[in-house]
Amino acid sequence: MTVTEPRPTGHQLPEEHRAAAEAAIDVLCDSALEPIVDMVLLHRDDAYEARSHHGSVRFRRDGQGGYEVLETSGDDPLADQSTDRFTGLDAELDNRHPLRADNAYPHAFDHVAQLFDSPATPDLCVLHSARHNWEDHGGHLGEHGSLGVLQARAPFVIGGAGVRNLGLTPKSLRLVDVAPTVAALLGCAPHADGTYVTGQDGEARFDLLDLDGGRRPKHVIGFLFDGTNPNVLYDMALRGEAPNVMRIIEMGAACEHGAIASLPTITLANHTTILTGRHPGHHGILNNAWYDRAKGEQVITNSSATWPWAMNALSAGTESIHSAVRRTWSDAFCVSVNEPCDLDAQYSTFDFFRRGDVPPIPSRADDLPHTTERFVRPSKDYSWSSVIDHMATDQAVGVWNGHYRDEQYPLPKFCWVNFTLTDAAMHEGGPHSEMAAAAVRDSDGRIGEIMAAIERRGVFDDCAFVLMADHGMQETDPTCRGDWDISLADAGISVRDEAYGFLYFGVEGQGARD
Repeated sequence: MTVTEPRPTGHQLPEEHRAAAEAAIDVLCDSALEPIVDMVLLHRDDAYEARSHHGSVRFRRDGQGGYEVLETSGDDPLADQSTDRFTGLDAELDNRHPLRADNAYPHAFDHVAQLFDSPATPDLCVLHSARHNWEDHGGHLGEHGSLGVLQARAPFVIGGAGVRNLGLTPKSLRLVDVAPTVAALLGCAPHADGTYVTGQDGEARFDLLDLDGGRRPKHVIGFLFDGTNPNVLYDMALRGEAPNVMRIIEMGAACEHGAIASLPTITLANHTTILTGRHPGHHGILNNAWYDRAKGEQVITNSSATWPWAMNALSAGTESIHSAVRRTWSDAFCVSVNEPCDLDAQYSTFDFFRRGDVPPIPSRADDLPHTTERFVRPSKDYSWSSVIDHMATDQAVGVWNGHYRDEQYPLPKFCWVNFTLTDAAMHEGGPHSEMAAAAVRDSDGRIGEIMAAIERRGVFDDCAFVLMADHGMQETDPTCRGDWDISLADAGISVRDEAYGFLYFGVEGQGARD
């Protein structure tokens, strides 16, 4: 059941900033910036707008859970909201960075509207094009963040006890559906209104579940491969290069059309969406960085310095899968490994950091298991992420073995493990690179270690497994460079740009560029 209570008015473009905003939109939607700007989003006069070089659309909520289009001009930039565009590796390779007119923007109305429900939402949200190779990211060959289907589409694999055996199936879901689906799979008690986590935006996907005949799992293990392209992952699994991912598929299903991330299709916003069932505009983790008008301060959540405390920015009343499990079974044990969104988990990697008791960090990566030496040596990001993911594997295996760092642990009811290497490799090398493939193979080996530990405990047949990403990853065009902040400054427009795309008028200071 999807939550239907009225949403707050959030933030609308104030009258005093409309002239500046219109001037900025003129610059951003000019032909000179079309190669790097896909569209600009805003909320004013109780309507939402998406504006691009070739056209625009205005729409609003209809009060019945849907939307009505108020006006279009030229080419509607959100006209195609299909989920199946560029499905399959061959289709993507033929359309590596599609133009706006050829792209799809799944669930776009919902994703735009939810963003502006937060009072900290920017005055303008700028979405970069599918081609844009952003210099501030070091010219990453893989990118995400926008609404386009290849950047928004994450993989979703589910298998084991209580799951239908569908194989690779032409289905899609949304990342907001994950929390209620996992809670329903486990048998968590719903609230009186039928929701599994308070204020959920998603719905339990019973079409993927088979709960008849007592097959409900006693344990669910979730794996997140950060920033993974589903076409790449599924292709590798089917060709035998990711055997543990394929093992989960063979025990259940992989959604060919993926799980669609919420806007912005950014890391911590969608980690939190997955685990809470809420969109970023509702759970409060809006982006990697944003400006809090109420407090008059910048908020940065997605950094090594802030991860342990990132959930302090959550909206009041937010629940996680861990919350639903512990509300249903007071003695249930919930585990969160290497995951900043650890709300109500008894075991959390970042709780060690909050206590000042950091787990041992290996001094080097090239002698660790499931580590591709070819990329560890030249790439600092590949090396560091390999160390982090090895630590995650070590913790998860230890917990499933029943002991880690001299502490004894019961069997987890829900266990969540976050892996970072895929994101680092697909950014640096691009999603279709050998570096990306090596990251998938390394990560597959690590989840294999965790699955082996579960088998040793003799509970494998009582488990279900879910594997997903927080967003997709799209190959960029190395020749498509540019920075809209420079163009805005050259036009004399003063604006604060947070996380490269959240534009605030009338706010002093320099925004974070990531």
